[in-house]
Formats: sequence, C-alpha cells, structure tokens
Amino acid sequence: MPLDGFTLNLLKNELAAQIVGSRVEKIHQPSKDSLVFSLRTREKTMRLLVCASANCPRLHLTSHAPENPATPPMLCMLFRKNLTGATITAINQKGLDRVAFIEFSGTNEIGDKTQFTLAVEIMAKHSNIILINSQGNIVDAVKRVDFTQSSVRQILPTFRYELPPTQNKLNLFEITAKEAVNDICSKSGKRLSSAVLEVLEGVSPLVSREIAAYSCGGDISVEEMRDVYKERLETKLEEIKSILHAGKAKPTVLKSDSVKFMDFTFMDVEQYGFSVESVEFESFSKLLDDFYYEKDRRERTGQRSQSLMKLLSNTTARISRKLAAQRAELEACEDRETLRINAELIMANQYALEKGAVFYELDNYYTGEKVRIKADPALSPNANAQKYYKEYRKAKTAQQMLGDLIENGEQELSYIETVIDAVNRAEGFTELAEIRNELYESGYLKRAKNDKGKKAKPLPPLEYISDDGYRILVGRNNVQNDILTFKTARRDDSWFHASKMPGSHVVVLGEGEIIPESTVRQAAALAAYHSTGRDSSRVPVDYTEVRELKKPVGAKPGKVIYHTYNTMWAVPERELCERLAKNKK
Repeated sequence: MPLDGFTLNLLKNELAAQIVGSRVEKIHQPSKDSLVFSLRTREKTMRLLVCASANCPRLHLTSHAPENPATPPMLCMLFRKNLTGATITAINQKGLDRVAFIEFSGTNEIGDKTQFTLAVEIMAKHSNIILINSQGNIVDAVKRVDFTQSSVRQILPTFRYELPPTQNKLNLFEITAKEAVNDICSKSGKRLSSAVLEVLEGVSPLVSREIAAYSCGGDISVEEMRDVYKERLETKLEEIKSILHAGKAKPTVLKSDSVKFMDFTFMDVEQYGFSVESVEFESFSKLLDDFYYEKDRRERTGQRSQSLMKLLSNTTARISRKLAAQRAELEACEDRETLRINAELIMANQYALEKGAVFYELDNYYTGEKVRIKADPALSPNANAQKYYKEYRKAKTAQQMLGDLIENGEQELSYIETVIDAVNRAEGFTELAEIRNELYESGYLKRAKNDKGKKAKPLPPLEYISDDGYRILVGRNNVQNDILTFKTARRDDSWFHASKMPGSHVVVLGEGEIIPESTVRQAAALAAYHSTGRDSSRVPVDYTEVRELKKPVGAKPGKVIYHTYNTMWAVPERELCERLAKNKK
C-alpha cells in the first residue's frame, strides 16, 4: 500500500506535465500534516495535496476539497508568505527514492526574486514536508525534528537541509538488469522477494512479490534460483525499466470482496490469481485521490472529534449497562404469578395453619400437586398471605414500569447510534459543530460558561441531481433530517432511508410528478451510502411518500415512524455520489 519510489517516479512525470508553469494562488492546511496548494494556469485551476501523515504520505492532484480550519495555523501563514504568487518551475526526485522536490520561483514583498524548494519525504512515520530557501537552509517543516528525537538528522528552522540517510540500494536506471540479477542472487539466505527489496531502490513489497511470482512462480529462496529463473527475473526487470523510461504505466487498484481498495501499483499483478480484481485508472493522481479519500476523511474527522466520540462511547456504555440491569430485573418479575398463587393458597387454608411455622405444605388446586411455601414464623398465616400479595403487586407494577424504561432506553441507545453515524460521516468542522450543538440541545453536553451560544450559519442539506434531472436532498445530521423531512419536503415527495440502521433521510423532490425508476434507484443508492452500511456490498433501503411519515410526540431528533413502505436493495457507490453531485454544478 505505500507509495513506492517506482510509482513516485511515474507520478512525478505525470505531475510535471500538469503543474510546472502553474502559479500558486492559495495555500491551506486542512490538518496538521497536510497542505493543499491551489494552482492556476491559463487553461485551468488545480489543487495539489501534499500529505506527511504516517499512515498515508503522498502528493497528488485532488478533486476533494477538505474543509479548512477557521483560523489558518502559523505554519500555513508562513508557507503563504513565501509561496503565494510563486510559479512552479520543476518537480524532481532523488534517484528512485521516495523523496520529491518541487521548485518554486517568485518575488518577495520588495520585488526581489526568490527561489524555494519544497521537499516531500514519503517515509512512513518519518514522512515530512520541508520548505527550503535558495541557500539550502530550512525555513520550516510540518514536523520539526530536534536533537532529542534524532542525533543523525535535525529538521529545524535555519538548519542546513540534508537528504535522508541513504540505504545503499541500486538505482535501476543506473545499472543493467543483468547486474541487478547478480546482486539479488548474491543475497544468500534470503527469499527472492526479500532480496529484491534489499537490493533495488524504490521497490514496494507488492512489486517485489510480483517479480518473484513472475520469475519463479512463487517466492523461493535465492539458493534455489536456476538459470531459467534468472533469465525470467532479468526479463521482468527490463520490463519495469521500460515502463519507467517510457512512462507507459497502468495506474491500477487491486480490489477484493473483503477489502474495497486493497493495494495499488503501476503494472499488471498476477500473484493473487482470480481472488483479486484489477481496476485501471486514468491517472495516478485520480488513483491516489480515490484510494485514500475515505481513509483520509476518517482520520481527519477522528482527529477533530475525539472528545465527541469519547462522550458518545461513554454514553452508549452507560445506557447499555442500565438496560442490562433493567432486563435482569424484568426477568425476575416474570415469576410474579407464583407470588399470587402462594397468597391465594395460604388464604384458602389459613384455618388449618398456625403462627410460627417456617413453611406451609399445601395442596395446589391449580396443578393438583403439593407445594411447599416459605413463611415468616413471626407472622400469622393471614399476614404471610398479605406479604405475598404485596410482593405480587410490587412485581406487577415494576414489570409495567420496566417495560417503559427499557423501551425508552432502547430508543435512546438507537438515537446515540445515529449521532455516532453522523460523526463518522462528517467531513468538516461545521458539520461536527452542528452535531455538537444537537447534543447541547438534547442535554448530553453542557455549554461552557463563557459560551454565549452563538450559532454558525447552518449548512444546507447535501444536494444531488439524478440523471433524470430530479433534485435529491440528503440530511447531514438528525436535526437536519427532521427539517428536511417535515419542513422542506412536500407530502407527495419520495422519502428513502437505509432499513433498520442509522443513516440520513433522503428526499427526492418530485414536484408532483411520478418519479422514474432510475431516479428511485439512484436515491436508494445515496441512502445506502449515507448510512452505517456504506462499506457493505448491498444495503436494504425503505422508501415511501413523505405523507406516510409520522414524528412521535417527544421523540429524539431524526426519529420517524412509518407503516406503508417498500424495500429495495441498493449498492452504496461513492462514484455515483460524486457524479450526481457534479450534475448540480
């Protein structure tokens, strides 16, 4: 899954053809370890995403605009000061290593020419984005590294920039394939894929396994390499060199039934056989943008919503514990009829019973069998009977109350699950702020004393246009779901919701017309995607007219009931959502 040096080389060539000569208009920092450059040429505008996240470091053009913080961080302001208005003059790579350099040329506030280099180091947890001036000194970096973190290489303002330590691997551009084979086969005690990784610069584990699979039909040890295997290994390395030199790669994502996006590469992959599907993309930027979109969104949202998720998790645990105790108490009440029968039998036989007995052995006229009833020796038979009657009435009342309490608890738990779903699907600060405000209004959160309760302008619902031209609106959270369903929609509009799971309300504005089946299916797919089932292969979706919906009195936001409806299976597709969103533009 990592962005290897081979793929970076191809990506670098692809980006050079698009961004060299473009001008930096804006710079944003949507998260602590990523930057987005808004670029403009005479023909178009683009957004270049540069990310140093430990989980998914990369750079590529993006069509997704992550929401930016209301106040830009100081680092973002520094980058804006030095690079806004500058022109990208080149993009280079250090050999086949995972380090790219973007060159900028501009002028400062007094009109003097400036030269800056942006070093993008793609090295897992050591990934970084470093701004370097024309003298080779560091201006600043996304991740500063001082002497306490590394004694080898410090990344601090004014320090001289030094390249990451070399691993003494071979650059396939600088040697012949035969020389590479000889070095690989000299690594005794290694499997072939491990030897390829150790010898060649820029190779990922996926590519090394594919080289081994092509050469030998499997990952054998280096000592088992026969001449025919060496010849096939040389052929495969020549093929990779040809791909890199010609730039005729295949941006490919690997998909399986269990993992939507499993891995990506630049060539055909045959090591998995028929268990994995290969999907080719038009460009590496498009591939990386789609591959990391969901993972990146969840990571970014997770950073912003940690305290909110902790509250919701604790609330869920508290409600679940309370429900478990109430259900156990309700189960104990199921034996209340025995208490009533005990009281009746004692009353029917009290003339033959005496005070002081620890139990009464009586005939049960309901079953015809003898029954032993525990008694309090300090009480008379009549008093013991009244005690059982009292316990029976108490159990009966408790059963009625517990039934209501359990129902309310289950509804509250269901509501919290819908809030968790909304948080997981939120894409920015504003959406999270609206969810937080919903929890304030519902009493799950308390406002700070200095919080005057000033609300930001509420976001509109998500809007899509079906291929038939119908507007489809999707609620972002529970409060918006209520507004959309009961205020925005008309009674004859169509309403969709993922069946028996948390999700958004989806409304097709029919304008009094009969909605085509193709639009119904697209609306159902949107309802499936905007639900907890978005990662499933198929999701059941209920749909009905808005007139069939009712809001229970006192119900939590987003809660509706309906009895007349149809259900269809829908596939949650993000690609469909993006396409229908573009129809609106």
